[in-house]
Amino acid sequence: MSHELLLNEEVYHRFIQKEVPEARRFVWIATADVKDLHVASGKRFVPFVQVLARLVREGVEVRLIHAKEPGPRFRKDFDQYPEFVESDLFEQVLCPRMHMKVMIIDGVVAMVGSANLTGAGMGAKSPRRRNFEAGYLTREASEIGQLMEFYDRFWIGDYCGPCQRRDVCPGPLA
Repeated sequence: MSHELLLNEEVYHRFIQKEVPEARRFVWIATADVKDLHVASGKRFVPFVQVLARLVREGVEVRLIHAKEPGPRFRKDFDQYPEFVESDLFEQVLCPRMHMKVMIIDGVVAMVGSANLTGAGMGAKSPRRRNFEAGYLTREASEIGQLMEFYDRFWIGDYCGPCQRRDVCPGPLA
């Protein structure tokens, strides 16, 4: 088995900085919370959505599932990239029951952990200002296959029918 434990800023350095920018086919993200998240790019820091927009421009499919409306700074950064609206390669879904924190890249590497898609969870923040996070990076094909199947079943709406939170769901998938 191929697992790597990621603690605190290792989530950022090992996965967000190293793995995500190397995606070639797809990046699937599931998170409860989406807020302002900046990452190092050369000698400056850029919004993580800039990285995702670049991937979309390069032909990489990006799916984002989150539980609530993103924070205002994330929204402002997001709105600067027309590819999120114009490209069929970017899709997002809001589900009030989403609580998993999973990122799958190209079907070959995944990270499962506690960190939300926020600066304090996954971003380039000072160790004194970050959340305490833990996660596992895996390259185990059978585990990634199970995660992808679960994610995809969610994405196509298999869990919407029996959901008892439809009264607070802004847009059921099915």
